[in-house]
Amino acid sequence: MIDRRRFLATGIGAGIAALTAGSKPANAATASPQLLRASDVHVDGYPTVEAVRWIGRYLSERTDGRLDTLVYHSGQLGRETVTVDLVRFNALALTRVYLATMNDSVPATRILSLPFLIDSTPHLRRTLDGALGKSLLGSFERRDLVGLAFYDSGSRSIYNTKRPIHTPDDLRGLKLRVPVSEIFVRLIHALGANATPLPYGEVFSALQTHLIDGAENNIKSFHSSRQFEAAHYWSESQHTFTPDVLLMSRTAYERMAPKDRDLIREAAAASVPYARGLWDSSESKAREAIIAGGVKVNAVDREAMRAATAGITREYLREPQLARLYEYVRASA
Repeated sequence: MIDRRRFLATGIGAGIAALTAGSKPANAATASPQLLRASDVHVDGYPTVEAVRWIGRYLSERTDGRLDTLVYHSGQLGRETVTVDLVRFNALALTRVYLATMNDSVPATRILSLPFLIDSTPHLRRTLDGALGKSLLGSFERRDLVGLAFYDSGSRSIYNTKRPIHTPDDLRGLKLRVPVSEIFVRLIHALGANATPLPYGEVFSALQTHLIDGAENNIKSFHSSRQFEAAHYWSESQHTFTPDVLLMSRTAYERMAPKDRDLIREAAAASVPYARGLWDSSESKAREAIIAGGVKVNAVDREAMRAATAGITREYLREPQLARLYEYVRASA
């Protein structure tokens, strides 16, 4: 499987190089900057897309245009699992992915996908800004990746085409899309619905064709993907606050001069407050837009949902490492 993936990644990487040869971002200060090509499945203007562009401006200003980023948004280079492999095999420098995408390959990341672990956005930010965030970023090295930064991905709630969801009983019989992550599959099954793992880019058409009845995601993505046009019920479960992560090719990173490595890390860390500001403003605008678009928003019985999913947390906490991380996260609540 690894050899096949390496072959595919190399082939796709060669295609990227051919398609983008000579491409330059508008803010390039020199004739031929070293472009760190990056991928994101989200649309142009999404907070994470803009954060990686901001990193490019930061690098360009401090290297007289020698370093910059070039972001391929809207899934132009493939789904998240594909772009992770492209980065691992150095066919792409950077990718921004949802952290749950890495749950199976980097087990420590599972802690932030456990249901009802994080209480709020401030709680998540305190957690990520401390020792746990630094430790989790370091855990990607075993996959030939460099963890550079965590970005907000908001709280995730349930939306569907059929009815408001108040308790787990309301989910019975519904088919809900989940990320390709064991924890999310089990979470939706525990709530009584049928979990259907699908790449993010396929959700809108799956809703339109009734392959699925709904999904779960943050309100910003629900709006920017226009899924609210197909699913008119948004139920505020806030079952996870799993963040996004910015990953870099370890090979590309190690080939850089030490001062450039330090600058990359500095730029990534500095982009986090910028991204958070974008997230906060865009999240509130997204809520206003979906309500104006006719989506019915309702509160849910979170305690009933927490009780229904408690067994998932107990089972994962049998692993000593996750149990230790769990205590750390709860201590920062």
